[in-house]
Amino acid sequence: MPLTDAQMRRYERNVKIRDIGETGQEKLLNSRVLVIGAGGLGSPAILYLAAAGVGTLGIADGDSVGLSNLQRQIIHGTPDIGRSKAESARVKVERLNPEVRVVTYRERIDAVSISGVATGYDFVLDCSDNLDTKLLINDVCVLLKKPFSYGGALALHGQALTYTPGHACLRCAVDVPEQPNALPTSREVGILGATAGVVGAIQAGEAIKYLTGAGRLLTDTLLHVNMLLSEYRTERVKRDKQCPVCGQRPTITRLG
Repeated sequence: MPLTDAQMRRYERNVKIRDIGETGQEKLLNSRVLVIGAGGLGSPAILYLAAAGVGTLGIADGDSVGLSNLQRQIIHGTPDIGRSKAESARVKVERLNPEVRVVTYRERIDAVSISGVATGYDFVLDCSDNLDTKLLINDVCVLLKKPFSYGGALALHGQALTYTPGHACLRCAVDVPEQPNALPTSREVGILGATAGVVGAIQAGEAIKYLTGAGRLLTDTLLHVNMLLSEYRTERVKRDKQCPVCGQRPTITRLG
């Protein structure tokens, strides 16, 4: 359907972008995006996707808002402390753009639930905060041939990568430690809110580009963000033939 007069006014700045235009905006309005994690990465990603006019926005987060979250999780406010993050985010989206249909999942995503949740979406954003969940999201998206954006942030550094079928996945790009809990967390080393904001915005941009067909995605490319030195660099990633999920002889062939 063509854009209404109200939609033309709301999305005027999107439509004027040569690589998006009215056709791209119509695609956004008809798209479905799932954001897993309504925290530091998810907060800016959710807001930018809603503002851009994504038709249906799924928000999955099993946690509640805490006081220490507010330093970086900008979709939540002090009155939201103790409230479900998914519900808190839903209220902000509906306030920002009532046209967006919001679907909330207030349970922690696991191997049993994630396949059923992700199936109904065109694109997935991994805005989770631990490696186990990130690998789970990666694996189910590869198995479902579902494009997704990986994002990670810690202290003053961040990363982003986009997977589409036939390209390198997260397991091809990062070294998975043998010992669980081997990687530092934000509780231990901290995180600058702006670092999470930059990475979350990049993830939203990747989703919008995929859905509209604009630009070049971060496929086979790991983007490194260094806020301390104001540096951005890209690292080419080759699809690993021995990858347990996207390789020639995968050992991960099902979940749950």
